[in-house]
Amino acid sequence: MKITIVTTGGTISKTFNEADGSLRNDRPVIEAIIGQLRVPDLEIKYRHVLSKDSLDLTEADRRLILEAVREEIDRADAVVIAHGTDTLSVTAELLHSAIPDPRVPIILTGAMRPYEFRDSDAGQNVTEALLACRLVPSGVYVAMHNRLLRLPGVVKDRATLTFVKR
Repeated sequence: MKITIVTTGGTISKTFNEADGSLRNDRPVIEAIIGQLRVPDLEIKYRHVLSKDSLDLTEADRRLILEAVREEIDRADAVVIAHGTDTLSVTAELLHSAIPDPRVPIILTGAMRPYEFRDSDAGQNVTEALLACRLVPSGVYVAMHNRLLRLPGVVKDRATLTFVKR
């Protein structure tokens, strides 16, 4: 199975800077996450589009993500997007409206805590997104915290720190 992973930054990719104690989107970490998984029959292509906190994404940034996904859905069996959780729903809704009948599953995921943190949910969420690629029909989805939610109407619930259907 061919999967393209599009990276955009977000909490999942934040790394700790020892010099000043900050968390930054300096580099994607998705390859390290997948490197810890046993996925022998996946052919994974990485497409690094942005390295931004999702609160800093502009409409132009979202168009870059959309164009990357449009290009990759013709080359892959599924597309996974690693995205910051604060505005993941905004990007997901854009993808759902701009690509109303995708040829393959488009799965967005992220993390509430950076991958480098011991109690991160990044590995779980990426694993769930990869499994979802095999199980769901084409469409746009959010995979996080043992939930797979199909667009439209998926939002971040700040009280429970996960995603829900509204």
